[in-house]
Amino acid sequence: MITLETLEKWLNAPAETERLEFKEAKQQYDTTKLLRYCVALANEGGGYLVLGVTDKLPRRVVGSQAFLSPTDLNDIKSRIVDKLRFRVDATELLHPDGRVLVFEVPTRPVGQPLAFDGAYLMRVGEDLVPMTPDVLKSIFAEDQQDWFSRPARCNASPDDVIALLDTQTYFELLKIPYPTNRDAVLERLQSQDLIKQTTQGWTIINLAAILLAKKLDAFSPTLARKAARFVIYEGINKLKTRNDTTGIRGYAVGFEGLVDFVHSAAPQNRFVEEVVREEVKMFPKQALRELIANALVHQDFLATGTSVMIEMYSDRIEISNPGIPPIKVERFIDENRSRNEQLAYLMRLFRICEEKGSGIDKVVSAAEGFQLPAPDFRVGEIRTTAVLFAHQDFADMSKADRIRACYQHCCLLYVNNQRMSNQTLRERFRLSDSQVATVSLIIGATKEAGLIKADESESTSTRYARYLPFWA
Repeated sequence: MITLETLEKWLNAPAETERLEFKEAKQQYDTTKLLRYCVALANEGGGYLVLGVTDKLPRRVVGSQAFLSPTDLNDIKSRIVDKLRFRVDATELLHPDGRVLVFEVPTRPVGQPLAFDGAYLMRVGEDLVPMTPDVLKSIFAEDQQDWFSRPARCNASPDDVIALLDTQTYFELLKIPYPTNRDAVLERLQSQDLIKQTTQGWTIINLAAILLAKKLDAFSPTLARKAARFVIYEGINKLKTRNDTTGIRGYAVGFEGLVDFVHSAAPQNRFVEEVVREEVKMFPKQALRELIANALVHQDFLATGTSVMIEMYSDRIEISNPGIPPIKVERFIDENRSRNEQLAYLMRLFRICEEKGSGIDKVVSAAEGFQLPAPDFRVGEIRTTAVLFAHQDFADMSKADRIRACYQHCCLLYVNNQRMSNQTLRERFRLSDSQVATVSLIIGATKEAGLIKADESESTSTRYARYLPFWA
């Protein structure tokens, strides 16, 4: 709402900004000029045309008789709609030094510059000029902007922002005190480009909604479909569903609850040794946490009608996301490249994930610690899937399972500045010293698959051989 207090702040502004234009207009103001300024201000993101105030510093109110009668004011507002096809509000302020008339101009549509009599107008100093080709090009490219910057809700009031976003959890995740007033909350969100102020209110962008929404479906069905879905099946196939749950909260504010829910649904691990006695669920919570975070962060948000899926079977859990990874699955352990940098950055600030490529290391390490088969990473036509298996005795593992475990073990040691040997791999599989030959066969098969190689800087003796990943 525009008040005399608002006007005082504008009068004391150091200079005219993109959102403010002052004109004296003591007696009248040309209708064509008004229309042209409305177009220019809309093209620049919306703003205010203030009549009855000098445009030179120090600004002062001189009063304006332009569009004085209610009839004249209503006529000009109607003409703006008829000519420009958008609505402009007008507010009269009775200042002690004279009447001030403020036209509140909304922003133009995304990716669509506005024209008046065939000219796309913008302001340059005191003048209105046609937009340059570069400016027009940048506007036309706006509707191709990344998914996270698109508006999830426009023209929201301050109360709407607080009602839609879980700001309490946001500050808790950042480990900073909750502000004592609402304006400070909005300022913090704005400083991280999660919300943007316009003449019509606040715009909540997709990034804010997908992370902080109290309810994703309060924004749109499109955002609601981005929620993670958790399905529990009876047995090892999809024939019988025991539970099917879709999340409703934003990724950041709902993450811990999601991980806890998935972990609690996992079966007991009857084979776990004393070393990990404190946690007896089949799937280690750390591994679930990392895989769910990876799926949320690295999904392709432009893919429609699909979301992150968490599917639990009696012998495994599959966590998949839309999109093909930018790096090969063989390099998941040692490399990191984020598809969605903005999302990854904020998830790191919230201490939900890291941007240093250590997430998969933790998954592999947890699988080894819990005596589980090596995780499997699969790339399909449109989805990437991580599979975490339930306990399996070494004798029941397939050749592919053993080779995958050998390669991942070698990678894990290498990124920790160590080297794999026959002994370390025996320890990984919990095999005795008498099974050296068995482990040598696994190492040989993994070498033949082109996944590991001998570390030639070490001993050439087969007994003391050390191994490196193929890419080292």
